[in-house]
Amino acid sequence: MTAPVDAPDHSPSPHRIGGPLRGILLKVASVCCFVVMATMLKATVTVPSGQMVFFRSFFAMLPVLAWLAWNRRLAHAFQTKRPIGHVVRGLVGVASMSLGFFALTRLPLPEATAIGYASPIIIVILSAVLLQERVYIFRWTTVIVGLVGVMIILWPRLTVFSGGDGLADTEAIGAIAALMAAFLTAFAMLQVRTLVQTERTEAIVTYFFISASILSLLTLPFGWIWPTPEQTALLIGAGVFGGIGQLLLTNCYRHADMSVIAPFEYVSLILTIVIGFVIFADVPTPTMVVGALIIVGSGIAVILRERWLGLDRARAREANTP
Repeated sequence: MTAPVDAPDHSPSPHRIGGPLRGILLKVASVCCFVVMATMLKATVTVPSGQMVFFRSFFAMLPVLAWLAWNRRLAHAFQTKRPIGHVVRGLVGVASMSLGFFALTRLPLPEATAIGYASPIIIVILSAVLLQERVYIFRWTTVIVGLVGVMIILWPRLTVFSGGDGLADTEAIGAIAALMAAFLTAFAMLQVRTLVQTERTEAIVTYFFISASILSLLTLPFGWIWPTPEQTALLIGAGVFGGIGQLLLTNCYRHADMSVIAPFEYVSLILTIVIGFVIFADVPTPTMVVGALIIVGSGIAVILRERWLGLDRARAREANTP
């Protein structure tokens, strides 16, 4: 399961340092970190999701703040013109992470990951409805295809209202939680779009971790447990790997265009299938594989389409340059 609620720096850089290969390697490394994070959280199955959010957010600050201090950018992390905006994003982010982590404890790791891929699809829909952005027929077609893939994954799990057994009902609730998490993640990324207009990336990331850590403490009366030493190590490790993954994700876009790097997000599907089988004995179902491939295919189609359009616009500008 990835961490889309953290704000990567997608701003174009006039000077790509190290070239696309370095950007791709950093992206793959960030995906690996987020998969390790999700695996650690899934292994702490008895820990409440609000408590998971606290550990993931609080301990993620350690590598992030250390990296900012090393690069003499720590002061930027606390400069903000929109504190309320950060709090609102924190609320949405905490809700999204809580639902996503809850889904991890109820679903096989590959399925929770695959349902999370619905976020980019939902972003297109929300952009058209809430931001009045123009969405052309090709993108709407890929959205519909992607939603079909989501439904293929969800349908076998949605037995909660059809008298299924206890395990089936638990997995159905987990599937609904994963879809709700994807929706809230998409909404959070729309908030990031507005924050980046006035806020630095350092501030967006830091204030998210701070607000998420504080807000997650509000769930303490609802059943936090005293974790075992093994669970504590896994929770802290999940936070640290999440922070490192965020740093790698932020920096990968400095070396190559987003359209080049974005398809490598789907490496997580392969990793989660392997890890789910080896560690948790999760065998991917045919419907999960088919649905995930449809979602991945629709996502890659949008990425390639945007890249082609970008190249066409660049050629048109060059042709019109005297």
